[in-house]
Amino acid sequence: MTLLQQAITIAVCALATMLTRFLPFLLFSERRPTPKYVTYLGRALPAAIFAMLVVYCLRNVGVFTGSHGLPEAMAIAVTAALHLWKRQMLLSIAGGTVCYMLLIQLVF
Repeated sequence: MTLLQQAITIAVCALATMLTRFLPFLLFSERRPTPKYVTYLGRALPAAIFAMLVVYCLRNVGVFTGSHGLPEAMAIAVTAALHLWKRQMLLSIAGGTVCYMLLIQLVF
């Protein structure tokens, strides 16, 4: 990549990032109520994304080979327990990931 191409790439990425950050504030002002479908998406998407993340993480788990999915099951239990305890999605995902990495590196 030439220097000009790198500069253009960085500028486009910066513009796209700024657009995605500022556009919601421009479209949905405080004076108008938020549309119902946006409110619905705000409630439904976090759970849907979490479910997709679980499916993606478990797609290659072999129940009949290796550790038989035991570290994955334990990490899912930790993730679920953290989420039921604190109701913080980021904490749940991070805690489950750390648990899984520790299990893989130190135990299995």
